[in-house]
Amino acid sequence: MINIDINSGYKKISIPEGTTLLSGLGRNGILLPSACGGNARCGACKIKVLSGASDELSAAEIPLISPDEKAANFRLACQVKAERDLKIELPQEIFSVKQFTSKLIFKNMLTRDTVLLRLELIKPDSIDFFAGQYVQIRSQPYAGKTSVIRAYSIASSPSDKKHIELIIRKVPGGICTGWIFDYLKEGDKVYFTGSYGTLRLSDSSAPIIFIAGGSGMAPIRSMLIDMKEKKLRRRSEYFFGAITSSDLFLVDEFFTLQKDLPGFVFTPALSCEPEGSAWHGERGLVTEVVARHCPDCAGHEAYLCGSPGMVAACCKVLLKGGLKEDKIFYDKFV
Repeated sequence: MINIDINSGYKKISIPEGTTLLSGLGRNGILLPSACGGNARCGACKIKVLSGASDELSAAEIPLISPDEKAANFRLACQVKAERDLKIELPQEIFSVKQFTSKLIFKNMLTRDTVLLRLELIKPDSIDFFAGQYVQIRSQPYAGKTSVIRAYSIASSPSDKKHIELIIRKVPGGICTGWIFDYLKEGDKVYFTGSYGTLRLSDSSAPIIFIAGGSGMAPIRSMLIDMKEKKLRRRSEYFFGAITSSDLFLVDEFFTLQKDLPGFVFTPALSCEPEGSAWHGERGLVTEVVARHCPDCAGHEAYLCGSPGMVAACCKVLLKGGLKEDKIFYDKFV
């Protein structure tokens, strides 16, 4: 057995030789984030390995660990195997992550490829999270597919500790979304771990620019509901990018929120809506719409959620508008 010293003696465990840190920690109830299920694609399981690991990054780690991160001893827990005693450092909040059993009580198709799930907590029967965080769902085997783990942002209010809602887009060929869309039924058990993530609203009073498309709406919806419930009076605008009007969802909810949340504006934008349709809102890529509405965004904060390409394009527009880089917060989907 290999000994693991965590946070300078805060916790000590032993795991079988040859086991990855991700797996070994999980067996001991320490549940690291891993949006790709340990396949070295997401980079979510980065931890500091202070001693006991090879100095060389694996081929899978090289694209995901920056030179600065390497210098700071960051590694992917799914790639580091226990071959000698190790000393590691974990964020303290990791120790509060739990395994949950829940029941699907509501499944609503929002568009042809986007679904809203409402889960009722069974064991434990409540969850603590802040708006912006995510959970990791474990799919069930089906049609010859094995169980996988995937990350989904929570779309509901932190004040409801007995339920969570998720907005999930179907991935062509995706194992987990294939199970969710085609096999998961109301009344079925759903197993997940959480909560994870550092995306959350700051305590400042700066005006906010929210940008998301598709299922990237989830954490922003959670933040906006939280703002409404806490009566936060920060000026904010949510730019929601979609392809055509058939890809829009929950728009009535956000237009109603404009009346209930002072200073909030909802701006959906369609990039490929047919000319002559009944759509009278914004047209163009969401980045183009943001640039038109926010030519000067100095002094703002921005919260983004979407694909790496979408996030990169939005960051470019916001920086050009004068927004400081350290005031842009985001969650990239993998």
